[in-house]
Amino acid sequence: MHSDHAHFDAQHPGRYGLGATLRRAALAVKRALFDNRLVVFYCDLGEQGARTVVVPNPLRIDRLRTEAEIRPQDLEEMTSFWNPKQARQNIRERFERGASLWLIKSGDGLAGYGWTLQGHTMKPYYFPLGRSDVHLFDFYVFPQYRGRGMNPLLVSHILRNLATNCRGRAFIEAAEWNQAQLTSLQKTPFRRLGLARSFTVFGHTFVSWLDNKATEPLEKGGEQRDIALDDGDAARIKRNLQAR
Repeated sequence: MHSDHAHFDAQHPGRYGLGATLRRAALAVKRALFDNRLVVFYCDLGEQGARTVVVPNPLRIDRLRTEAEIRPQDLEEMTSFWNPKQARQNIRERFERGASLWLIKSGDGLAGYGWTLQGHTMKPYYFPLGRSDVHLFDFYVFPQYRGRGMNPLLVSHILRNLATNCRGRAFIEAAEWNQAQLTSLQKTPFRRLGLARSFTVFGHTFVSWLDNKATEPLEKGGEQRDIALDDGDAARIKRNLQAR
């Protein structure tokens, strides 16, 4: 039987066929090699003991260590905006690997969340983590709560909490193009480590560092400032919540 698709392909050899397939494959390889650029940040947890992080009412932050601790309505919100089956599988696997889920809530509503995992990462990382190191990953703030300082508050609270029992380093990363996330991380104790990209070929992960600024603070001018959230920041967040 003659295929309409085959006829259409013959009329458009530049768009369909082997040549186009090779071009698409080359573009995919190029994106994997050159567009996967992430800014990696670090924080010395041992230096967080003196920092203050105030969580204003009506906000609260909960740390969950098992899937059973997640309220059904919160689980629904976390998994409903993309593939629910895959999302629930990811959550299950993360808890099985020892990860903690941190929820930031406004009253009874879920405002956002983030994950932490100590000693290792869910996927191959840019370098091996030490036993006392912690990876922060997969942070998300729901659209109706954005622009209110939720993410830096959550990250700063997590770092302060981890510092009570952990003296290693915390790591987090953000896409180079994601200016909102980069700006958010500048309001936390995290400092820039460097710009890197990674790609996996036949099960092996390769990392290329484009720069490394481990000793350079986020603030220009060479001086590190105290960027933990204090009473003034808490009041501002509370005003933003009331205004909306």
